[in-house]
Amino acid sequence: MTSGQAGWRPYPGAYRAPENLPPVEPGRIVGLVASCDLRGEYPEDASTRNFIVSELAILEDGRRVLLHADRGFTLTARSTGVSGGVVPLVETRESITPNVLNAVLPDDAEESAEEHSWSWLAELARARGLDATAEDLRGLPYQVVFTDTVTRWLAPT
Repeated sequence: MTSGQAGWRPYPGAYRAPENLPPVEPGRIVGLVASCDLRGEYPEDASTRNFIVSELAILEDGRRVLLHADRGFTLTARSTGVSGGVVPLVETRESITPNVLNAVLPDDAEESAEEHSWSWLAELARARGLDATAEDLRGLPYQVVFTDTVTRWLAPT
């Protein structure tokens, strides 16, 4: 369903992921990354943060090629036992990594035969001019990385 059809529509001011990304110079994909970034600042609300999750192909020559940036998640901490019902959100790399990985799972994970969207990622890589199959990508190293913005925000571990 697209946002123009009945049903789902993005909220006003929602993040708009880049579309129709241009082709890149060919290269061999040697790894994949799920990158987590903070979406906006909430200085008045210490209990909520929105995150954007992108997936990138890492090429043999060190280039990182964006495949998509259209996933994300929100974390909120609330408590009825605290004055005002708001508690600061305190997270670590270890506590939000599962949220990053959940964000990149197939939307229809229960119906999908793939544990990850390897076929879709391969399509996105081919659209960028990279030679990739789902089987190629499935065997590559996969890591979660956090932007400097997220790293600065996270609680020290």
